[in-house]
Amino acid sequence: MRLSSLADYAVVMMSAAARHCGQAGLVPASNGKRPKVNATTLAAETGIPLPTAQKLVSRLSTAGLLESSRGTGGGVRLARPPAAISLADIVEAVEGPIEMTSCVDSERHDCVLEGACQVRPHMGVVNHAVRGALAGVSLAQLSRSPAQAGTKSWTPTFAGEQAR
Repeated sequence: MRLSSLADYAVVMMSAAARHCGQAGLVPASNGKRPKVNATTLAAETGIPLPTAQKLVSRLSTAGLLESSRGTGGGVRLARPPAAISLADIVEAVEGPIEMTSCVDSERHDCVLEGACQVRPHMGVVNHAVRGALAGVSLAQLSRSPAQAGTKSWTPTFAGEQAR
């Protein structure tokens, strides 16, 4: 399984936005306003083409991961703290629901193997595990600089576990 380029870019851009807006994400700056960054700056810092960055800002805003405003002083900021945004949230904002196979959603698939497939009943469990792994990785973890990460390692958390 591989993320699409657009999903990969979204992860990179959200990580840059988290670093730009501060790890607290929702803490006001000294002037009382939460920090913002614009798509042009994010594109320049990440190497993502500006039209793609603008498209991602739109999708991530629609999904409720970014707040955006236009005009003088406009830009984007995280809608939630980085620790409350998961890799699954970002991927789903760009790609839609995480589904390993089309038969995970029984409403919409047209698999030619359906009649003889012995695996389909198990794919929901597989899909849940993959989504759970992605949901266990927070934007806070992804946005650490190499210097901040140092030699500390972390592992994804799963439902009911504490972050490590």
